[in-house]
Amino acid sequence: QVQLVESGGGLVQPGGSLSLSCAASGSIFRSNAMGWYRQAPGKQRELVATITRGGNTNYADSVKGRFTISRDNAKNTVYLQMNSLKPEDTAVYYCNAEISRNGIRYNDYWGQGTQVTVSS
Repeated sequence: QVQLVESGGGLVQPGGSLSLSCAASGSIFRSNAMGWYRQAPGKQRELVATITRGGNTNYADSVKGRFTISRDNAKNTVYLQMNSLKPEDTAVYYCNAEISRNGIRYNDYWGQGTQVTVSS
C-alpha cells in the first residue's frame, strides 16, 4: 500500500503565501516524478507543477514566477511554495507521484486533496 498525505492548505488573502507538502508512505521502493495538480469548481483538473527525481521542474504558465516546487527524495516528500496568490488560484490541490513498489513497474498515486482559498 502507498499513501500520499497532503497538508498546508487554507484561507489566505490575495497577495499572500501558502506552503503545501505531500508525504508518500508505505511500501515504496523508489519515487519518480512528483507533482501538484488543482481543480477549481466546475473546471477540469489541471497541472500546476511537476518535478523529476533529479530536480527538473515544469510549471503551468499561470503560476510561473509565483510558485516553487521542490522535493526531498529521502523523505519521499514534495513541496509547493505559493506566493503572490490570486483569487483564481482557489482550488483543491492534489499531490501526484509515480512510485514503484518493486523497482520494476511504476504506478500513479494521488493524495486526497487540500483546499486552497484565496479571498479577502
